[in-house]
Amino acid sequence: MTDANEQPPYPGFDITKPSIARTYDYLLGGKDNFAVDRAFGDRFINELPGSRVIAFDNRGALVRAVDQIVRTTPIRQFIDLGSGLPTADNVHQVAQRFAPETKVVYVDNDPIVLAHGRALLAENDNTKVIQADLRDPRSIFEDPVVQATIDFGTPVAVIFSAVLHHVNDDEDPAGIVSFWSDRIASGSHVFVSHFRSLNDARSQELEQVLQGSLGRGRWRTDDQILALFGDSFTILEPGIVAAAEWRNDDEPDDLTDYQQLMAAVLAVKN
Repeated sequence: MTDANEQPPYPGFDITKPSIARTYDYLLGGKDNFAVDRAFGDRFINELPGSRVIAFDNRGALVRAVDQIVRTTPIRQFIDLGSGLPTADNVHQVAQRFAPETKVVYVDNDPIVLAHGRALLAENDNTKVIQADLRDPRSIFEDPVVQATIDFGTPVAVIFSAVLHHVNDDEDPAGIVSFWSDRIASGSHVFVSHFRSLNDARSQELEQVLQGSLGRGRWRTDDQILALFGDSFTILEPGIVAAAEWRNDDEPDDLTDYQQLMAAVLAVKN
C-alpha cells in the first residue's frame, strides 16, 4: 500500500515495502514512516489487538538497561545495533543525562535512520550514526566512525534491542553475538530484548505475520535466547524475564499474553 501524496525522500528510495525500523516507529507513535509501514503496523493493531504493547514494553526495558549500566558501572560507551529511528529517550539521551561524556554509536541498515540520526545528532560530538547491516558485524567493527568513537580495549555496552529476532536461524544470530564477544573487553555488558516463544498460539500468529510480510521474524524460547550468548557471559539478575518486568519497580501485577512475548536479559562479559 502506498499513498499517492507521499514522495520518496530521494530518488531510488523504496516506499513500497515496509521497514522494520519505520513500522516500529509507527507503533511507538512516531511520524517517520510511510503508508506501507502504517498498513503493516495496523495489522498488529487490528488483527492482533493488544500486541502493540510489545513495542512499548521493549522501549521501557531498553531505557532501564541503559540507565542502570551508566549509573552502576564505569562503562561510558555504547553500540546500539539495529537502533531504529530516533524516538523519545534514545540510548544517548538516557546515558548522557547522567554522564555527558558517554559515547554512543547507532547502527541501522535503514537509510532513513541514517538521515534522521545525522540531523538529530549534528551538534552532539559524542554520538554517531552509521548505516550498516548487523548481519555483517565485521563491516561495523571496522567502520572508521566506530573505530574512532569506541575504545574496544575498555568495557563497552552492546545493545541488541528487539533486533536479533529479525535474524533468521540460517543467518547465524549466535555467530553475530559471538563476533562481538570476541572483540569486547572483560566487564562489557550486552543487553538483548527478543520476541519470546512460550510455544503458544499468539507467538505463532505473530511470527506468521512477520514472516509472511518481511520474510523474517523468529520467536525463540528462553533457552534459545540465552544460548545466543555462548559461554563467555554471566547472566545478571533477574535473568531472562518479560521486558515489562525486567528491573521495573512499577511492574504490572498481571501481564497480558502479549506482554509475556517480549523478553529482556542483561549479561556481562567474563
